[in-house]
Amino acid sequence: MSLTIVAAIARNGALGHRNAIPWRAPSDLKRFKEITWGRPLIMGRKTFESIGKPLPGRETVVVTRDPAYFKGEPPAHAHLAGDFESAVALADDLGKSLHCAEIIVAGGAEFFRKALPRARFLRLTRVDCEPQADVFFPEVDWTQWRELRREKPPRGDKDEADLEYVDFGRV
Repeated sequence: MSLTIVAAIARNGALGHRNAIPWRAPSDLKRFKEITWGRPLIMGRKTFESIGKPLPGRETVVVTRDPAYFKGEPPAHAHLAGDFESAVALADDLGKSLHCAEIIVAGGAEFFRKALPRARFLRLTRVDCEPQADVFFPEVDWTQWRELRREKPPRGDKDEADLEYVDFGRV
């Protein structure tokens, strides 16, 4: 099963600030839904908490060291893993049951860093802003990637910045 990183990144590499996305871009959220629908997602606890619930149409693997994180039964479509490797194994099993061949790594920065050496695809949204941030996308060795697709959609009415969608595949 291949790993795909899906992330929205500001010009300054920003991903988040105070456990929230530091811009409003409903157009990107729509793209995220299209890319991830029907696939297992891996995300850290903080990313999960920033969303607040499992996303519909996806199986979410939450990585946390706290085995009692959900305080009882996890919500429907949510699963726990104690570390990134366990999350990948669990997401692989979930992906097989969903009949898909792709696992989505949806954040945060630590999990993007861990996934980068193994990821087959990067599906990035470049956000045309430089917000204050405390979480940044990790450094990428771009010699290992080739651009597959680039799209600059019209700015949505509620988007706070222009967006560009850029997909990369490993060389």
